[in-house]
Amino acid sequence: MTTTPTASEETSPEPKARQVKTGVAAREPRETKEQSLRERLRSLYHGHSDAAHRFRYVLLAFDIVTIIFIIGTSFTPRETWIEYVDIVFGIVILTDFLARLWVNPHPAREFAHPATWADIIAILSFLAPIVGEGLGFLRILRTLRLLHTYQLVARLRMDSPFFRQNEETIGAVVNLVVFLFITTGIVYETQHWRNPSIGNYVDALYFTVTTLTTTGFGDITLEGSLGRLIAVIIMIFGVTLFLRLLQTLLRPQKVRFACPECGLQRHEVDAVFCKACGTRLNIPDEGRF
Repeated sequence: MTTTPTASEETSPEPKARQVKTGVAAREPRETKEQSLRERLRSLYHGHSDAAHRFRYVLLAFDIVTIIFIIGTSFTPRETWIEYVDIVFGIVILTDFLARLWVNPHPAREFAHPATWADIIAILSFLAPIVGEGLGFLRILRTLRLLHTYQLVARLRMDSPFFRQNEETIGAVVNLVVFLFITTGIVYETQHWRNPSIGNYVDALYFTVTTLTTTGFGDITLEGSLGRLIAVIIMIFGVTLFLRLLQTLLRPQKVRFACPECGLQRHEVDAVFCKACGTRLNIPDEGRF
């Protein structure tokens, strides 16, 4: 004996199918929006469009403003408005940090870079100034990493003739300035609370420069074993960077032009042939000769 399906049984699969399709359709726009946002952010951080280059210039400007703020507030008493600005800086840096992790296909690799840990310390310093007071100066490591990215360097070569002509010198100056800033910050943070000779960043900078140049007037010295160890590091690494800068300033200037045969990038200013393979070059010149 067979039974005839009721009307409810016949029509019941259709609503279920519609519910499944509706659920998928509800998820798809959300996933699509998330993917599109992620792609836009990835293009801003790693792309080659004009918008991406402008975005990285904004990041560089923000880093410079952050560093200037850190130096400037070291000369003033700790006030409420400074703490509010610290929180704003911390939120912006945290947002940038999370965005970079989100768009990175391998976010764990970010933690292999010292600049990533410097960002984490800077975030804690800005959002919890009592715990990490003053450690925001490590933010300059992020600036150094940004200046060394291929995209930004390539854009600077395109936008600035001065940068193209003096790239090695500018790189040596940046490395030396970053070293000075980091070591000055370390000297200040480890000594100002126990060493009466170091009351602000200028005192710490003065000691760092006199140590780096081996002048050593002796009017300011670092106390304790940690202070002596810091002075040794300044003398060893600082002198190396200083000599590197002198080397780039004194050696003959070269132009950047890829040889069509061997790919050699650096040539003499008046070079006609590549010194590596002998290929005739056609280096663009602005009429200096």
